[in-house]
Amino acid sequence: MELYQLRSLIAVAETGNFTRASERMNVTQPTLSQQIINLEKELNQKLFHRLGRRAVPTEAGQVFLESARRILLEADNATKEMRDHPGLDRRITVGAIPSLAPYILPALIEQARLEYPHLQIHTREDFRSELVQGVLEGDLDLAIAAQPLRETSLAVEPFLREPLLLVVSRNHRLTKKKAVRAADLANETFVMLGSSSSLTSQVRNFCGDHQFEPRIGYRCAQIATVKSLVALGVGVSILPRIAQSSKDLDSLTYLRLADSKPERELVIIRHQQRFQSRGVSQFLTMLKAGILLSTPN
Repeated sequence: MELYQLRSLIAVAETGNFTRASERMNVTQPTLSQQIINLEKELNQKLFHRLGRRAVPTEAGQVFLESARRILLEADNATKEMRDHPGLDRRITVGAIPSLAPYILPALIEQARLEYPHLQIHTREDFRSELVQGVLEGDLDLAIAAQPLRETSLAVEPFLREPLLLVVSRNHRLTKKKAVRAADLANETFVMLGSSSSLTSQVRNFCGDHQFEPRIGYRCAQIATVKSLVALGVGVSILPRIAQSSKDLDSLTYLRLADSKPERELVIIRHQQRFQSRGVSQFLTMLKAGILLSTPN
C-alpha cells in the first residue's frame, strides 16, 4: 500500500468520478483506475460502486476513507517535522478573509523578512467557508476568520474583537447628526461585499436585530471598491475598524452608533491534529504582537 494510492482513493471519493480524480492527481484515468483496483485487491474489499460515470464509496470504502485521511495527515505531519529542522527553510501557508487579508498579510510578510528571514509565508485570501475547507484538507497551516464557526474538527483560538464602524461620505446628512442610531440606517442604501462574505452576513444580522432589512444597492468584491462608492455618496456601509485609513480623511467619515456597538470576533483556526511547525509558531508570535492592528493604516 502506497501513499499515492490513498491520495487517489480520496480524490475519487471527493470528485465522485474517476476522470475528474485522474485530472486532480495529474495521471491518466487507466493509471488511477489500476491504483484503486490494486488497493481493492490488497484489502480484499470493494471500495467503490461503479455507477456509470459515478463512483460512490461502498460501506467498506467509507470506513477505509477515514483511515486513509488519518494516515495521510500523519504522513504530512512527519514531513513538516522534517521541514522544521533548524537547518531547513520554513514554509507555511496562511489564509485570511478578504475584509482582513490586505491589511495584515503584506505587513506580516514584510515583518517576517526582518525578524525571521528563513520563514517563507505563502498566503490565500478567501471566504470563510473556503478557508475552513483549506484548513481541514491540509492546504492551509492556519487561517484567520470571523465567528461563527461550527466545524468541530477545528482548533479555534480567539484573536481579536474588532469594532464595526458606519462609513459615509464626508458630506452625508448623517455627519450632521449629533448622535446616529441604528434606526437612522433603515432607509439608507447600503454598499456591501458579496453574499459569501462573513462581514456581509454580520451586517445583515445586525440590521435584523434592529428590525430592518438593509437595502443593498451595490455589491463589491473588495473593500476598496466599497469605500470608493461610499465616497461618491451613492450609499453607506459598515466596515471593520482596520479598514479605516488616513487616506480616507478627504472623502469618508467613520461614525460610531450611539445606541449600539457592533463588532466582529476574529479567530485563528487550525486543524486539531496538525503539527504546529516552528514557522507557524513564529507567524503566530508576530500576529499576536498586535503591532498591525493597533492603529488605522
